[in-house]
Amino acid sequence: MRDAAGLTVVKLGGSYAFSLQLPAWLEALASCAGRVVIVPGGGPFADAVRDAQARMRFSDDAAHRMGLMAMSQFGSAVASLGRGYALAGSIGAIRRAVRARQVPVWSPLPMALESDALPASWDVTADSLAAWLAAKLGTTRVVFVKQIVPPTASLDALIAAGILDRFLPRLLGGSALEAYIVGPGDHAATAAAIAAGRSAGRRLCAQPHR
Repeated sequence: MRDAAGLTVVKLGGSYAFSLQLPAWLEALASCAGRVVIVPGGGPFADAVRDAQARMRFSDDAAHRMGLMAMSQFGSAVASLGRGYALAGSIGAIRRAVRARQVPVWSPLPMALESDALPASWDVTADSLAAWLAAKLGTTRVVFVKQIVPPTASLDALIAAGILDRFLPRLLGGSALEAYIVGPGDHAATAAAIAAGRSAGRRLCAQPHR
């Protein structure tokens, strides 16, 4: 897209679903309309899928599809709460929303389900999907909004702690993507950086994947 270089993909963690900080983040990101694309996490909706799979023993393929639906559920809630937000399920819909100075909230079905690059595994969450979408859009900047951000933890340490998913290094390593992480109180600084076309938060570095 024409202004892809100025776009930032923001993965809004599902842990914000019931958080007191959610309104502040939605208001801050609304000020970035035309420069931001939101990828919603699965949050409590994905937790329900994990619990159901453990009890029912359905396949990873089914869990993967249901996890994508969980992202869409949180995304629907986010889009209804945010000022000038719009659900977008395709690259074309995202482009139209950006041109209209809206904030597109990505609904990953069917795009992600049709990709061979995203295995049906809990190693792949909205973190990896955000990086994958950024590459599809042709932008190079992805920001992960998390509830817990250890100040000096490496990418590997964040993955080991379960803060980021295990598939993410495959998408970051050797790519042009720049990944950053921010925490609950960083909404104003993050929005200011995105609106100015700058990076936001602490950069995460990945080794090339082998």
